[in-house]
Amino acid sequence: MILAAGRGERMRPLTDTTPKPLLVVGGKPLIVWHIEALARAGISEIVINHAWLGEQIPAALGHGHRWGVQIHYSAEGDLGLETGGGVFNALPLLGDAPFLVVNGDVFTQLDFAPLIQRGLTDSELAYLVLVDNPEHHPQGDFMLTEQGLVIDQPNLTYSGISLLSPRLFVGCVAGKFGLAPLLRRAMADHCVSGYKAQDLWVDVGTPERLQYLETYLARSASC
Repeated sequence: MILAAGRGERMRPLTDTTPKPLLVVGGKPLIVWHIEALARAGISEIVINHAWLGEQIPAALGHGHRWGVQIHYSAEGDLGLETGGGVFNALPLLGDAPFLVVNGDVFTQLDFAPLIQRGLTDSELAYLVLVDNPEHHPQGDFMLTEQGLVIDQPNLTYSGISLLSPRLFVGCVAGKFGLAPLLRRAMADHCVSGYKAQDLWVDVGTPERLQYLETYLARSASC
């Protein structure tokens, strides 16, 4: 599942007329970088949620056939349901098995294949990809123990990429809510694992970071 329903307030005015996942960097929309990477990793079905200017997303991406995938859409109206509510709303499309979730407003060169192949153990409700803290988020979100458990102490940054079990959402009620409280609850029960990725990762949350990424990709292409 690609989370693509955010309003993108910090990215305004660019997002006044374009949903953030459709902003172009390196010659293609942010969300297309994800779709291509997921297809390379062997993913054949992708769920994308949308809200603000959401009709533009299926209009731009269609059913996904040009990338060799099948895209299903989970519409949330204009306001959106936040991360947790968005995933919960899409559970009928995601099925009963663990699934990969990727924030639509990050850029990464992470290879998704090993993550997908790993899956979740019976005792895990989530497996998080953590990264070094960017300058705009120096305190971090969670800590990774030597045993590979993720605990609720600031240290590393959650990348917005994870494997989730549908069981994480047991007891949830349809509506607007975040994913982080569910993860913290699962961490308290020692049900969240993870690892630290070294791959390029950018939280493309502002016009300045979008320009930084554009410059980086242009330089990489010329090397």
